[in-house]
Amino acid sequence: MRDDLQDLVDDVSRLLGAPATLEDADFTLLAFCAHVTGSDDAGPDEVAAGMDAVRTRSILTRRSSAATRRWFEDFGIASATGPLRTPADPAAGVLTRLCLPVRHDARTHGYLWLLDEGRTDVTDRTAPALRRAEELALEAGRLLADRGDRDADLGRALHECLTAPAPDRARRTLERALGAGAPLTLVALHPGPGRLPAGWSLPGAGAVSTVLPGAGDDGAEVVAVLVPLPRPADLRPAGALTAAALGGLPAGSTAGVAAARSGCGELAAQWREAGTAARVAAVVDRFSPVAHWTELGVWRQVAALPPPDAALDGLLADPLLAGTAEVYLDCAGSVQRAAAALCVHRQTLYYRLARVAQLTGLDLTDGEHRLLLHAGLKSARLARGLVPRPPGG
Repeated sequence: MRDDLQDLVDDVSRLLGAPATLEDADFTLLAFCAHVTGSDDAGPDEVAAGMDAVRTRSILTRRSSAATRRWFEDFGIASATGPLRTPADPAAGVLTRLCLPVRHDARTHGYLWLLDEGRTDVTDRTAPALRRAEELALEAGRLLADRGDRDADLGRALHECLTAPAPDRARRTLERALGAGAPLTLVALHPGPGRLPAGWSLPGAGAVSTVLPGAGDDGAEVVAVLVPLPRPADLRPAGALTAAALGGLPAGSTAGVAAARSGCGELAAQWREAGTAARVAAVVDRFSPVAHWTELGVWRQVAALPPPDAALDGLLADPLLAGTAEVYLDCAGSVQRAAAALCVHRQTLYYRLARVAQLTGLDLTDGEHRLLLHAGLKSARLARGLVPRPPGG
């Protein structure tokens, strides 16, 4: 269907002689084309003339911001049944647009936008080009209505693949829709504290999404998004989709991106990878807010560790000492580097390390004891967030 939508947008652009974009009702970009004035060798200035800040952002991120959406909806586009014009806003760098509501069965499923510089008279509904463009908008509405039903079916299939013990039928459903050997990655979206915001829309634009209630470590909702890729090594679609999705979630939300696979045969493994990456993003600043499984390094091993040894219980009850020990071990046992990282005097660090040894019964000069302590602290950070960094750390 994606090719059908692209062909449709190309046809509308040619009919009305203007750059065109197609967005769904949530302002997710589905297809676009740059109109050049009847010539394949038009210069860059001719193409750039059909761009403004809103169109550029939409193409780069695949979605418009909530503020942009509100601005356009204030002109009545959501309830319009025919073409209408939205005005320019020179101060904001916004050009005037022709909007063709994309409707089916009395419901708005999206919008066709044309940056026509005000040339099209929306009051002349008898103009052949505009009339034909309206017919194409209705065809787009039918396609998007069918896509909504399809996406719901595929979302249920993805949910079954990630939760059912024998999801063979659901896997075949996904592979028929996406391609048996198509390169895919799986994204886990962990919303910040609480549930998903009211009115938040699942990622679309060719991806398959589902909500898994209670799948988070704290029993919160987690969103799974299966993203088709142009090539196994090209994760840019997942990055753009994830950035757009996080933009509508509360502060503190994180995402994890699994390694790419061909087909849907390893979705369970990809889901573990994506979930682990999202958890790491929540506790390790350098990975936040989006972590890729392939870039986690030692955290991939940390995620497989059992709970911390009971010998660390007393230490974990003291966040200052636990955080100090972690910084010290991260600095490979260098007192000078650890003291600088913690912004404390070396004597203060020596005192804290002596307390760590007393609480754990571990000898910090022994390599195996240090490994046990370091692994336990990392495991505690990931599993329970029990090791906040002390001031300066």
